[in-house]
Amino acid sequence: MSNDATTPVPDSPFRPEPGDRDLAPQFVLPLVVRIERAAPPPRTDALETAARAVLVMLGDERSTGDGAWARAMRDWQDARIRKVVRRARGAEWRRAEALPGITVTGKTAEVRVFPPVPLDGWPKDLARLQVSGTDLDDPEPPADADRSAPVLWMNPDLDMSAGKAMAQAGHGAQLAWWELDDAARTAWREAGYPLAVRTPGPDHWRTLTTSGLPVVRDAGYTEIAPGSCTVVADHPALR
Repeated sequence: MSNDATTPVPDSPFRPEPGDRDLAPQFVLPLVVRIERAAPPPRTDALETAARAVLVMLGDERSTGDGAWARAMRDWQDARIRKVVRRARGAEWRRAEALPGITVTGKTAEVRVFPPVPLDGWPKDLARLQVSGTDLDDPEPPADADRSAPVLWMNPDLDMSAGKAMAQAGHGAQLAWWELDDAARTAWREAGYPLAVRTPGPDHWRTLTTSGLPVVRDAGYTEIAPGSCTVVADHPALR
């Protein structure tokens, strides 16, 4: 599922309205979630693992400076910030693992994130993977979030597929990362990027969206209306 969102800076790469970033070559950050038929991961675990995968890619030494992925990461971040989540199992997953990227593991979920690629330049072993079919459930309601760690709050009024929600959670994690100073980023990275993804009640959601925390607004390419608030990124350092 692919997505876009909003930050308060001019010509944000996440805002739904067209801007100068739309004139730049467009790239996408591919994420692949492992969904074996007999043992799919719980939905919340998949969302949290996808968000951490985005942070791992952003914080990897290959993504900055003269790193092997740095040019692709700069090109991606200079245009729209797009993420697409596809699913794989069995031999598909093994082929995906053979491509340059990083596999991030949650409690049971596995998500592999790859350096950005042009919208029309996907590696064939990723391009053939399905976008649909990432509907996942939680066998039990997730425990209350630890508010001393970052929480990505999902809009309780939106019905999103797991793939769409995974991409949105990744947006939220990225917005929080951009807002943090170097010391806070280093502390988060050294701790292993702890975070939770939760859905608040309606009253809490309304409070969150007016709190000044980073808010993701979808560009409306798939599933939901343009400009919809999807995630609030609640990092302790930003409160």
